Amino acid sequence: MSAENHCSCAQVNEDELYPELEELIAQHNGKPTELIMALHKAQNLFGYLPKKAQEFISEKLNVPISTICGVISFYSFFSTVPKGRHTVKVCLGTACYVRGGQQTLEKVEKELNTKVGSTTEDRRFSVDVVRCIGACGLAPAMLVDDDVYGRVKSTKIMDILGKYE
Repeated sequence: MSAENHCSCAQVNEDELYPELEELIAQHNGKPTELIMALHKAQNLFGYLPKKAQEFISEKLNVPISTICGVISFYSFFSTVPKGRHTVKVCLGTACYVRGGQQTLEKVEKELNTKVGSTTEDRRFSVDVVRCIGACGLAPAMLVDDDVYGRVKSTKIMDILGKYE
């Protein structure tokens, strides 16, 4: 199974992924200049960048852990928090906020038992806030993955989320 197609679901035993990560790093000769590539590969494998994977990459590429932490914190596409299979983004732009976006967010957090920037325990959903998704006429709006939902009512949130396994 290639790294790009690897499922980062909660069932995966992360310890089993290190030989695959080592192989990916070796394919690129284990050069320190390949740090960003190695971080991408690791994130594709694990679904995020756990501390142990960062330390593993540090050792294999002979790059200080402080450098790795700096790169991870600089680039927004890297995450040190596990991500869900689906991403829920609630819009809190002006139109959405005025039309109940905050209440939508609170209902999503309550129903999923998680907070903004976090992931459900089963790694099914990650929750984030965005400032505009370009659906102001449909406010309040939210995204689940790439699907836009407009005029979201609190009573319909679980129906929407129930579509995603």
